[in-house]
Amino acid sequence: MLIVRTIEWKDGAVVIVDQTKLPNQVVWVDMKNRDDVASAIKEMKLRGAPLIGVAAAYGLALTAFHSKAEKRQDLMRELETSAEVLRKTRPTAVNLFWAIDRVMKKARETTGTKEALAEAVVAEAQRMADEDVEVNRQMGRHGAELIEDGDVVLTHCNAGSLATVDYGTALGVIRAAVEEGKNVKVVACETRPRLQGARLTCYELMRDNIPVTLISDTMVGYVMAKGLVDKVVVGADRVVRDAVLNKIGTYNVAVLAFEHGIPFYVAAPTSTMDQSRTSEDAVIEERNPTEVTNVGSERIAPEGVKVLNPAFDITPLEYVDAVITEEGILVPEVHLKPKSRQPKRKN
Repeated sequence: MLIVRTIEWKDGAVVIVDQTKLPNQVVWVDMKNRDDVASAIKEMKLRGAPLIGVAAAYGLALTAFHSKAEKRQDLMRELETSAEVLRKTRPTAVNLFWAIDRVMKKARETTGTKEALAEAVVAEAQRMADEDVEVNRQMGRHGAELIEDGDVVLTHCNAGSLATVDYGTALGVIRAAVEEGKNVKVVACETRPRLQGARLTCYELMRDNIPVTLISDTMVGYVMAKGLVDKVVVGADRVVRDAVLNKIGTYNVAVLAFEHGIPFYVAAPTSTMDQSRTSEDAVIEERNPTEVTNVGSERIAPEGVKVLNPAFDITPLEYVDAVITEEGILVPEVHLKPKSRQPKRKN
């Protein structure tokens, strides 16, 4: 069963693919209210900054659609409560807060009856889902300019259609290059501890017949030193004035790419930009220690061991060659001069 959109509005419910079941099963889940959406975000049944944002917008749409409020002001209070619940699901990805703010702004600006308000909220959420797809395609077209025929591109975590409504950010760049007729191969990091690269990125690329090789996170330096990688493209959960916040392990990849003279690109929509903050303001989500001590249901670490499990890390913009957005390619002014000792890739 192929996945078309990762999230859709259907007759007063929001339908998602449960990403915790992939790649072994494609399981669709109906979310019928705000709490269903909040739980899906917390439990990572859906994940990826752009997708989390659209899901939050749909969570507000569910509140509006199913409200029993008789007056407009009562529905507004319900929306405010739902907004606060959704804000507390995950702290790092800025798209979540951007989406909630956008829908609530639309709600406050909408005049007329309670019914008119509900319709406006649902329509705004659906508009944001449609926009996400087009934004990703525009980003892909811009980013494809940086990919050459024959390139091997390394990516970390999953920034594909499963992290968005459809098409993807980092994988969208790769897809666009392939659609232009370029021969592109991918090296995917497994992305411990939740293995999004192994489970999701490899699933997407194999489904789309794009050649992919899976490596463990600890192999990044090896494949770069051997000249087996030409470019790096990753996504982002928040881009602040001086850094990129993305899945844990991104910083390691960026430093290794710099040391080997390999271009390091970040693909992120403008909704992921948070230019009001710096890395010092970053809130890094700490997740359950069992994600590290266990692989699935099997424990691999001794009982009682202390665990550190941040979900994201911070990559200074000095290590970023360019940020690819739907509006074009941005080059950070603080970018470090590239190294020039990358080995020539072997054919």
